[in-house]
Amino acid sequence: MSDTLSQMESKDKKGWSTGTKVLLGIIVVVALIAIVAVFTLTIAVLDTKAGTQFPYVTSYRVTLPDGEPVMIGTSRIVTMSYNDEMVADVDGTKEKLVIGQERVISPRHAQITVLGVPLIDTDFQITLTYRGTSGKNTLFDMTVRTSSQIPEIVLRRLIPANMNAQPL
Repeated sequence: MSDTLSQMESKDKKGWSTGTKVLLGIIVVVALIAIVAVFTLTIAVLDTKAGTQFPYVTSYRVTLPDGEPVMIGTSRIVTMSYNDEMVADVDGTKEKLVIGQERVISPRHAQITVLGVPLIDTDFQITLTYRGTSGKNTLFDMTVRTSSQIPEIVLRRLIPANMNAQPL
């Protein structure tokens, strides 16, 4: 029995077994690849063809800083409010909106790549529904329609942080 105990003590002094070391190495490599993949996630946004269907829908409540440009993909949006009126300038086209009115942004195509490899290709269209103002922000319900289903984490990369997007 003392021989078995001394063998166990000498094994403990040597460290981890080879199998444990290999498993730990695999876990570290997988974790590093996942971290690199997150940091290399890119979204290229281009114009798209007309007539695309958008069966997948995700909705958010967003705020746009009044008078400051916001980029969603390649679309530049500026809202300017005064009293009960609001003008939305999307890609240079201005339109006066009243509460409850929608503004549809032209469809775009997005290609999502990870580690330089194309992962998802989808067309998308954004609709903003004016909800009023709050302080120096303009409030909207934003609907993102896509031609293929894409994960929420990817959609969140398309929406700028200063829009404070909250899922509906």
